[in-house]
Amino acid sequence: MLSQNGRPLLRLMVISTALLFLHVASAWAGSSDKEICDVDADYSLGLEDYPAAIRAHLALLRTHEDSALAHYHLGFAYSMVGRSEDELDEYRKAAKLGLRQWDLYLNLGLAYLSRSDLPKAVDALAIAVRLGPDHYETHFNLAIAYRDGHSLREAFKEITLALKLAPQDLDAGNTKAIICAELGNLSCARDEWTHLDSQPQPFLACLGRGSRIFQLMRPPSLRRMLRSQTNNLCERKAGTSTIVTGQC
Repeated sequence: MLSQNGRPLLRLMVISTALLFLHVASAWAGSSDKEICDVDADYSLGLEDYPAAIRAHLALLRTHEDSALAHYHLGFAYSMVGRSEDELDEYRKAAKLGLRQWDLYLNLGLAYLSRSDLPKAVDALAIAVRLGPDHYETHFNLAIAYRDGHSLREAFKEITLALKLAPQDLDAGNTKAIICAELGNLSCARDEWTHLDSQPQPFLACLGRGSRIFQLMRPPSLRRMLRSQTNNLCERKAGTSTIVTGQC
């Protein structure tokens, strides 16, 4: 799937391994509709059979239309088959029904980010950070949203938190270097890129292009040249989309 500006969006499902051993039958969890989930439907998600997951969640919602969890999981299944408008609609329904899961708001934020709706993306991702402060993805994607909105100091804060949680993540390191460069902190940018340059493949090919940026760090026109160059530095526009299933 591509964002509106043509950059790829990486989609990743985190599925509870126990889910694959559940009986293929309907089971209910929790005492309210917002917590209801269906083992059949989530089993299909676990198998990455998204058409089947969509059918199963639609069937569930015909009898439990206020199931926030079902709306959320249906939205994720829609995202995996490219139905982005339906995806966003289901995420909004889940949030409106009161589902408070960090990964729901992460995905909601990424959906807004792919549409370049930065204020709504920041709002959703900030909630994801509050609900899941120990998850690297929340900070990483909030940093991306802040940077796209030119809120560089806020972006630096979030990408630093992301790296504390995942210090070996190459995308986060590269993003921090770009943010440092755009802030005018060239020693920070050089340190980050030098660290990345010492890492094994697959990032070395990107850093080959990045080395050209080191050569631009002296002229007076640095800021203008950096801004034009960093957009081509193997930059991932949006981060990882995640779903956590297995609540049944």
